[in-house]
Amino acid sequence: MGTVLSLKDAAQKRGTYKGNGKRVVFTNGVFDIIHRGHVEYLTRARALGDVLFVGINSDDSVRRIKGEKRPVVTLEDRAFVLANLLPVDVVCSFDEDTPYNLIAAIVPDVLVKGADWKVDDIVGKDIVLGAGGKVEAIEYIPNRSTSGIIERILERFS
Repeated sequence: MGTVLSLKDAAQKRGTYKGNGKRVVFTNGVFDIIHRGHVEYLTRARALGDVLFVGINSDDSVRRIKGEKRPVVTLEDRAFVLANLLPVDVVCSFDEDTPYNLIAAIVPDVLVKGADWKVDDIVGKDIVLGAGGKVEAIEYIPNRSTSGIIERILERFS
């Protein structure tokens, strides 16, 4: 079972893992309404190292990015669910629109995003590559998204 940590505590935990020779993987997202696509993505990300850190957008950050009706699930609940998924070791929230500051504090060995992102556009790649790490893009499972789930719910109940 993973744990939800503050930025300071996540950075300290990363230092402990590094001292123990553990390869730290980092990814981030909103993770609103957890579904199979999320779990498969996180499982694939975790397979790239020994430990998986997940950055999660705060509720204010989600509203700025996704609109006033999101998130559907609060940060506290999203973080709790993520921390209790088998592949996840550490969850840390961030209030900015991007996880750049979180990535700078953790400096993971592997930075992961979905394949819908071009590697050149992945936030924090400069930090990770500059520290000798690598950046990976993971294919998504088709037709599995939170937005798609919300659309299906609205269609069925309207």
